[in-house]
Amino acid sequence: MNVQGIIFDLDGVIVSTDHYHYLGWKKIADEEGIAFNETINNRLRGVSRMESLAIILERADKSYSEEEKVALASKKNGYYVEYLSDLNASHILDGVQELLPGLKERNIKIAIGSSSRNAKLILEKIGLLHSFDAIADGSEIKNSKPDPEVFLLAAQKMGLEPAQCAVVEDAISGIDAANAANMISIAVSDAKTYDKAAYRLDGVEELLLLLG
Repeated sequence: MNVQGIIFDLDGVIVSTDHYHYLGWKKIADEEGIAFNETINNRLRGVSRMESLAIILERADKSYSEEEKVALASKKNGYYVEYLSDLNASHILDGVQELLPGLKERNIKIAIGSSSRNAKLILEKIGLLHSFDAIADGSEIKNSKPDPEVFLLAAQKMGLEPAQCAVVEDAISGIDAANAANMISIAVSDAKTYDKAAYRLDGVEELLLLLG
């Protein structure tokens, strides 16, 4: 595989904060009297905050105004940020600490491409804020995955063409976004059974073997 830049999804690839998201949405759902569980939560992976809220509100007994929706989403984010206070370098996923220096040694640029508006906060908490050449996150895009916008922005920030980049993702929507961006899609974790991924790895550390 010949690439000049690799873009990483954040949650589920570099670090896992899925449980904190779940707790935040569960608290909102409980307050609103809406049924919510882990199965429903799985539908929220890789999508924006407002799209996640829309999925949760499918089971609501009443309709919500746009102002009410924005308020709920903001409230959930407040809960989520509170839960993030526990986050530290020990939450970095296996293989990441060894992988990033290996990519730097190969002169491969690295970036984060995340739908999360909290990407920089999370990276700061785990001590990796300054480890990437570029960060593209949910605060800079209009369309979340499977739209390729965040990955195209990350490539642009690295000064690379899409065809020069690969994307590492753990969500099907992220693999679809990478393919739509004309980038090499690399699936890990929950996405590694997805047959539309160009490569499927058991762990991110295998990436160095792909690069040779």
